[in-house]
Amino acid sequence: MRYRYIAIRLLQAVPVLFGVSVVVFIIIHSAPGDPIVNMLGIDATDQNVEQLREVHGLNDPLYVQYVNWIGGVLQGDMGQSLTRDRSVAALIASRLPATLFLAVASMVVATLIAIPAGIVSAIRKGSASDHGVTVGALTGISIPNFWLGLILILVFARTYNVLPPGNYVSPLDDPGGALRHVALPAVTVGTAYAALLARQTRSSMLDNLNQEYVKMAKSKGLTGRKILVRHALKQALLPVITVAGLQFGYLLSATVVVEQVFAWPGMGRLIWSGVRQQDYPTVQGTVLVVATLFVLVNLAVDLTYSYLDPRVSAS
Repeated sequence: MRYRYIAIRLLQAVPVLFGVSVVVFIIIHSAPGDPIVNMLGIDATDQNVEQLREVHGLNDPLYVQYVNWIGGVLQGDMGQSLTRDRSVAALIASRLPATLFLAVASMVVATLIAIPAGIVSAIRKGSASDHGVTVGALTGISIPNFWLGLILILVFARTYNVLPPGNYVSPLDDPGGALRHVALPAVTVGTAYAALLARQTRSSMLDNLNQEYVKMAKSKGLTGRKILVRHALKQALLPVITVAGLQFGYLLSATVVVEQVFAWPGMGRLIWSGVRQQDYPTVQGTVLVVATLFVLVNLAVDLTYSYLDPRVSAS
């Protein structure tokens, strides 16, 4: 039954990804300017511009360009970058590990902060701890990522020199160095998401602590710790897992500014440079890959939810 559910969800993702590809294609091609002129420079002759436009198929009608591009994607060919002497697939393959590493590290930071804070805030409702978590969550949501990143670099990288100011190091090559280099970017990104998760955890815990099964457990003489761990916490984490999964999907594409601040060679910087240079194939391919990952993350969240809560049918 679960395999059938997965197959149905994957089939439902097809029109979504198709819509994303169409929208991105139209938007990027509607931007003012000429990518060939950007590539050759202002001294390029009309003849050279026209020749390159013909080579890259930019003189074809827009619908023909889309059909040619999406046909290549379906065959595993995302085209050639207009500004780099590499294929789009190779560019994405070189940048995706850095983005995934930053997203995972940021989610770990957010979870380690948010879950304990949300639980403490719920079980001590109305206390100083509760108000402190609320104020901290609002502060975390309000602080701009770029400003927090610059402050962290100034304090920990420049003033005290205890952590490097970003720059990606592969965890496969140097695990310790990778953790040191990802620390500041992960804290920068994870802080805002920790605020969201902490508020969700608090709300979910308060809702479950007022349920009848918790009152029944208290009447049976169970201690507060057992009630919290064995009963309330398990049910309270279900919506938190859903929110965390969705936020992880957003992390894959929402780190553009942070990657710029920390010189992090991820997908965000690739999209940004592609948009700035009007590199059509790079932007189209990168956004399509991010959208595909987002759909897969959502599917994984749904499956995890149905596994943790048997009442939820995956059919």
